[in-house]
Amino acid sequence: MTGTFINVGAILAGTLAGVLLGGSLPPSLRERALSGLGLVTLVVGVDLALAWRDTSPLYVLGGVLLGGLVGEALKIEDRIASLGERLQRWSARDGSSSTVGEAFFTASLLFCVGPLTVVGAIQDGLTGDYEALATKALLDGFASIALAAALGPGVALATLTVLVVQGGLSLGAGLFEEALAEGSDALAALTSAGGVLIIGISLKLLEVRDVKVGNFLPALAFAPLLVGLVSLFD
Repeated sequence: MTGTFINVGAILAGTLAGVLLGGSLPPSLRERALSGLGLVTLVVGVDLALAWRDTSPLYVLGGVLLGGLVGEALKIEDRIASLGERLQRWSARDGSSSTVGEAFFTASLLFCVGPLTVVGAIQDGLTGDYEALATKALLDGFASIALAAALGPGVALATLTVLVVQGGLSLGAGLFEEALAEGSDALAALTSAGGVLIIGISLKLLEVRDVKVGNFLPALAFAPLLVGLVSLFD
């Protein structure tokens, strides 16, 4: 899990830099930073979503639709919102406003969705090669600066998600090596579904529409699962 620990350190360092930078910015500039972050997030989401060109778009569509239905039934968004409210009450005891919950959820999704997360974690777990995760750590570090400058220190809490998701993939690498191998349809479907969710996050950051991305999180499991089910009949 060496690569994951490097990744966590980069996020914490970036968050600290972003908080220090954001504290010196007037509200108008922080708003512009948030808008810029939303636009960049949109581009990242579209880029990842286009991974469906390496597989069938039907896997992604089916995964997102099924994931949305299951997420709505389980009220995942409400549960995440409840957690966010508790975090915000804890961080704003003096009555000031807080964006801890939003920062935590946004950063967690950005840092844990994408091919580098999956492939890098599996490589680190199987061979100890953490080069891919070190590259990801550099990217996440810069992203956390922008996120923390706009949304505050709640970005640091995303390290818990990174430890669980990325660390879990490394520890269980043998189970995922074949199913999520680099270049596989399952990985492409997972990456594309993740990109669709990130587009949803960008719409919220840009205040276009809140599509309740939390309820679509099961899509990250359903999209590659559909690939596996179809392969059984081939």
